[in-house]
Amino acid sequence: MWLKAWHLIFMVTWFAGIFYLPRLFVYHAMTEDQPGKDRFKVMERKLYYFTTPWMLLTLFFGFWMLYDYAWAAFGSMIWLHIKLLLIAILVAYHFYCGHLMRTFAEERNSRSHVWYRWFNEIPVVILFAVVLLAALKPF
Repeated sequence: MWLKAWHLIFMVTWFAGIFYLPRLFVYHAMTEDQPGKDRFKVMERKLYYFTTPWMLLTLFFGFWMLYDYAWAAFGSMIWLHIKLLLIAILVAYHFYCGHLMRTFAEERNSRSHVWYRWFNEIPVVILFAVVLLAALKPF
């Protein structure tokens, strides 16, 4: 149970960052003054680099649980395969946020705040799916 507790704690902290970082992108894309843009660059950089270790710890404890508890039955757990695919998409999303952060830092953003508002919803959908798969184990 300790592994699951640590996994959930780090997952919650990772999601706090992965929810807030794209929201900063929304506000950054709406900002027109240079002091505001500079402030968002600092906030985005600090949040991204603060959030990345939580992602790594979430993955570490998740794979540790997979190794300890589920590896023998892995082939018959379709729900777990789907969950792992969604997590891979979320990790790619996290690193893409890092790319977007660098794009903003270099003042090369070409997307509107509306695009970032839609982009911000991706981790919400993944969170719902992952929690439901893990809790209900439907397949």
